[in-house]
Amino acid sequence: MTSKKILMILTSHEDLVNTNSKTGLWIGEFTDPYYEFLDNGHQITLTSPKGGQPPIDPMSEMTENITSSNRRYQDDATAQNALNTTLLLEGISSPEFDAAFFPGGHGPMFDLASNDLSGKLILDFLSNGKPVACVCHGPAALIKAAELDSSILKGKRVTGFSNSEEKLAFRSNNIPYTLEDRLKELGADYRTGTVPFISHTEVDGLLITGQNPLSAGPTAKALLNFWKKNN
Repeated sequence: MTSKKILMILTSHEDLVNTNSKTGLWIGEFTDPYYEFLDNGHQITLTSPKGGQPPIDPMSEMTENITSSNRRYQDDATAQNALNTTLLLEGISSPEFDAAFFPGGHGPMFDLASNDLSGKLILDFLSNGKPVACVCHGPAALIKAAELDSSILKGKRVTGFSNSEEKLAFRSNNIPYTLEDRLKELGADYRTGTVPFISHTEVDGLLITGQNPLSAGPTAKALLNFWKKNN
């Protein structure tokens, strides 16, 4: 496969509702796909609404949530510099890239879900036959795109962090809506794994979605498989 250019769009938001606890980017949902893409010879560009260093969800850095890619990242000055200096979303142009990838953490529910620039980028990618992949709360970015063009989610098989997972993560009272319900309201054919917190991905045309942190690497692999099948 020829080298592809992948745009990773990260959240800039860290505040939750009804709590002083912070959110942001779930670090493993960045590092797992990042190294999957890098190790397969692809180029990665990082961007966020505010540019610069995105907030990291403190829970994602707790020992029980650390993945092997997290450990690799801790010794990778190049990757750290890329994450600390994300490009401003406002200056991004979709023709420069072959795919978009949205990691999660609860942050995207607040900023990317209502960001016009992000929503228009998603529509640009899809209308030009380029895949859009999202994991966990990353599919919240599809909300704005669907508000701009309702057809992109109608009847499409997608997944994302489920209502039951929100309850088990004790964050259901700290978010403005649940992602599962919102995707269903927008006409998506929302699917979930057989039990919470197991890896689950859905591929429907150009839309590739993963349900939870364990799905981050598999979602990246699903994007790579998309190219293998369609190139």
